Amino acid sequence: MSDLCFLSAGELVAMMARRQVSAREVLDAHLDRIERVNPAVNAVVTLAVDHAKRLADRADEAVMRGETLGVLHGLPVLHKDLTETKGIRTTYGSTVYADFVPDFDSLVVERLVGAGAVTMGKTNTPEWGTGSQTVNRVFGPTLNPYDLSRTCGGSSGGAAVALATGMAPIADGSDMGGSLRNPASFCNVVGLRPSIGRVPSWPSRAPQFTLGTAGPMARTVPDVALLMRVLSPPDPRHPLSSSVPPERFAESLRRDFTGVVVAWTDDLGGLPVDPRVTRAMAPGPDVLASLGCAVRREAPDLSAAEDAFLVWRAWYYALMLGDTLRDRPADVGENAAWNVRVGLELTGADLARAERARTALYHRMREFLERNEFLVTLVSQVPPFDVRLPYPPEVGGVRSETYLDWMRACWSISATGLPAASVPFGFTDDGLPVGLQVVGRPGDDFGVLQLAHAIEEATGAGRRRPPVSGS
Repeated sequence: MSDLCFLSAGELVAMMARRQVSAREVLDAHLDRIERVNPAVNAVVTLAVDHAKRLADRADEAVMRGETLGVLHGLPVLHKDLTETKGIRTTYGSTVYADFVPDFDSLVVERLVGAGAVTMGKTNTPEWGTGSQTVNRVFGPTLNPYDLSRTCGGSSGGAAVALATGMAPIADGSDMGGSLRNPASFCNVVGLRPSIGRVPSWPSRAPQFTLGTAGPMARTVPDVALLMRVLSPPDPRHPLSSSVPPERFAESLRRDFTGVVVAWTDDLGGLPVDPRVTRAMAPGPDVLASLGCAVRREAPDLSAAEDAFLVWRAWYYALMLGDTLRDRPADVGENAAWNVRVGLELTGADLARAERARTALYHRMREFLERNEFLVTLVSQVPPFDVRLPYPPEVGGVRSETYLDWMRACWSISATGLPAASVPFGFTDDGLPVGLQVVGRPGDDFGVLQLAHAIEEATGAGRRRPPVSGS
């Protein structure tokens, strides 16, 4: 039964629909793996076993009655601990909410469970999702299964580790500065940051905020596409919700890339990069060429991304956590508190400058992607680093001034609002995963998945399991 834990989501759904295995058997296999593996990595922080068993039994009863099954029928799922779950503790990684149990489901959970998924529990995240190092004062750190002395990234770090170790076939996450892509790269799984509005979010105190988005994670690109079928329909509760038909994600991911122009850059226009990452990425142009792509070594001008991202991020933190920092300063960690303070000091002139930068960035990227259908580049400027560090003190010889500096390769893309995926690609000399970031044209989330799938099949890197996998 343990072999069930590394089958794809699509395979599991098909087997349950054909009655080759029951949803309860699939659930029990994953709960057993969580029991055996999770103590080593601390990815799953809250379990809802009785709740999961009720949902699995309901799924099996639906099969016996011959009902039409949801596209995620019987699939065990873990939700990020930023995502509200009715009746199941949701802490946001904060001591303020250490015992908070919502009386509602977020829209993401509504949709996953409504499509037949079986909620097992919650995955670890840094406090308020702040930063790409999954550690907080409620649950402690989550460890990288490829090397337990290293970080798994973040902020969807618990989700990435759970997927990599077979504790769940699918998971949800969110991404503002790289929180779906960075841990996917560090843990050798797939994370998609959708176009803004493609995956509607609710509830939200800033529903028209354009830097953050919910999104899917899985071990394979087809499984991410499967999740997008469920997550992407529009919803009136999200004013930026996209009206692109979700059926697009049910189409074949296979595509002939002959002659498709792809821009390649291994440093995104001059970012400092650890040489271990550069070496692991080196085969990239040849892999793309083997797919038929016309590869151009060209980087976009992302100079406006700093103001476009950092100013609006600080504004968001002031909105979300300003009152908490005022009323309970001891319960707000250093990184989040710094972001809030910066946000509270912003002026109208700062916001005007940031908006001008964001507009300039949009048009530069629009023009860049008129010449190139895709941009393929690095996800992270460093490989997984020491889990005891809050962030790398330097990158490629350049000192880090803040916890955000080493994440620039991701948050520069976040500022554009474009769809971007992290797909497994290679490994450092000491066996740490390195992903590639595939960025597409506005709204072309499906095209991004098609190219990511082609890369996935060409390299087979995603099939390499971590030493800590329970198998």
